[in-house]
Parts: sequence; structure tokens; C-alpha cells
Amino acid sequence: MKKGVKYLLTSAIGIGLISGCSQGASPESSLQPEEKVLAAVTAQPEEIAPHKDLNQEPIPLKIDRVGPKEVNVEMTSQITDIEIDKGKFYKAWTFNGEAPGPVVVVNEGDTINFTLKNMDPAIPHSMDFHAVHAAPSKDFSNVQPDETGTFSYPANKPGVFMYHCGTSPVLSHIANGMHGTIIVKPKDGYPTDKEIDREYTIIQNEWYKYNDLEDFTNGVPSHVVFSTKALKKGDPNTNGDTFTLKDNPLLAKVGDKVRIYINNVGPNEVSSFHVVGTVFDDVYIDGNPYNRYKGLQTVMLPASGGAVVEFTVTKAGSYPIVTHQFNHAQKGAVAILKVTETGQDDGKATMSH
Repeated sequence: MKKGVKYLLTSAIGIGLISGCSQGASPESSLQPEEKVLAAVTAQPEEIAPHKDLNQEPIPLKIDRVGPKEVNVEMTSQITDIEIDKGKFYKAWTFNGEAPGPVVVVNEGDTINFTLKNMDPAIPHSMDFHAVHAAPSKDFSNVQPDETGTFSYPANKPGVFMYHCGTSPVLSHIANGMHGTIIVKPKDGYPTDKEIDREYTIIQNEWYKYNDLEDFTNGVPSHVVFSTKALKKGDPNTNGDTFTLKDNPLLAKVGDKVRIYINNVGPNEVSSFHVVGTVFDDVYIDGNPYNRYKGLQTVMLPASGGAVVEFTVTKAGSYPIVTHQFNHAQKGAVAILKVTETGQDDGKATMSH
């Protein structure tokens, strides 16, 4: 790990910890520095002094292929305001100023040389890629504030996987925005590759009360939302909010076979992924080509679960994309796929759910 400027974390936060016992060591004395920080954060979530008025400009994801089976991936952890509902902002803990973070795409068999730069002035962060074989205590270890960590691991299984910060308490880091999707493309592709006309990535996540571990643990989400992440330059790329994918729908042409890489990053709820007005021709559970199903109406995704779904749109119109757990759709988890004769936006109003 490359060393940078170190911070005394409890001092940086500027929140005193209350002693719990009059005899012997207090409970806080046995905590690791990051646990002390997060205990303080949980006690007074509005009092994270280093985060106050901090809104770091998003730094783009860096991916460089350096060999036939080797890729360098550089990400940043940073504090950035995310508009999760119209006029409602969340001071999110993010990867690269996005929540969910940017989609990472590699190939089956790649070695990933991963670098995490921690721009958070107060809290350590880390990376847990579900797509790799690793020793978590070493390869997913914490990167301290204003420091940089570099790790390497193989991505030997194809699929659609979650990534997230793995620093304790993990729930706080995920629920505050540190989650995203990594796609490992199968070396032999999918059997349906030649049939696909358009493809998109959709990620479902939840928002709770700001930085409230009690609400993260025992509450219900205030918003359940979809985002889309760019698979290539020029693709739409949004944060997890209630409105963007309704106001600016995804597009397809009549007759197109559409592929969606879908990932439910939670942190807590199950997704029942469904596209209104069609039936899935092919579904690859967790995005693995060996896990192939045909003719499904809805795909059940546990927290962290992924899939590739493919369907054909036969008529022009608006196709709502939802979780069929409609209490969550009511909280925002709806996107629109607009289908036109040309595949271009015709400017007409769309229906929603």
C-alpha cells in the first residue's frame, strides 16, 4: 500500500466518544480506529465535520488493458452529493462520485490490478469485488484517508456481479452509496450474442435516512431506485434516483432484441425484476451462460444478485421496467424503455407505473 497523509481519525471527525463503563477499559478502547469513527458517525450522523459542505467533483473511472489477460482498474472513494429524488440530495459515500458507482467491464480470465484512492478525509474504505477469488483480509483490506491501495486478483468466472465497500460496518458503507456492478464477459460469449440489437445495464438500490445505521438495520427504505451505467462511451449513465429513467427513457426499435445486465445491490431488499409488455426470451442467472432459462416473466434477484435478461419488443410504445414488488416500484424503482419505429426518441409522452 502506498502511503499518503495520515489522519488521526477520531480527531478528524471531531466527535467525542462517551465512556460507557466506570471500571476497566471502556468499550470504545478496544475498537479499531475505523470502528471508533463509525461509532461516532452513527451516534451523531449530522455531525461528520470533515464531510460537512464537502461535495467532491466525480473523478472518472480508469480502465486500461495492459495485456491480453491483464487489466488495470483505478477507482476513487469520495464524498459527493447525489440527487436521489427531485430536489432531495444525499451526501453519499461513493465510488467515483456516482451512486451506484460506474460499471466495471472485464473479460473472463483477466487478472485485475485494482487501485483504490481514498479521497474521503475521515473514513477508511475498501473494495469487495464479488467477481474474484481473493483473500478478503488481505485483498479487500482498508485504505486509510488520503492513502492509496493496490491489489491484484483473477476474474475467472463470467457473470454480473456486485461490488461494494467492505469496511466495517459494511451495511453503513453500502447503504451510504458505496456499491456498483462488475461485468465479467464470458470468453466464449453468450449463445444469443448475434441476436442482440441493444444492451443496457440497470442497477437497483435503496436509500434510507441519511447515515442512520439503526434505520439501515431495522427500517424500510424511503426510496428504491434504478440507474443505468454506460457500457461504452456515449451510453446513458445515471445515478440511483426516482426520476431520470422516467424523464429520459431508454430507447429501442420495433423488433429489437434487447439485453439488460441487471444487478440488485440492495443492501437489504429482494428485487422481482420485470419488463411490462414482454416475456424474457433468455435469462442467464448471475450472468453465467451455463445458467440459462427461457420464457420467464420475472427474475428474482437477492441482494447482490445479478442476471442477464433478453427480450424482444414487437410494438411501438412505452415498456415500464419495474420490480414487481410494487411497494418498491411505488418508491421509485421504475424505468421506461421507449420503443419507436426508428429507435429514436419521437418526443411523445411515455406511460409509467
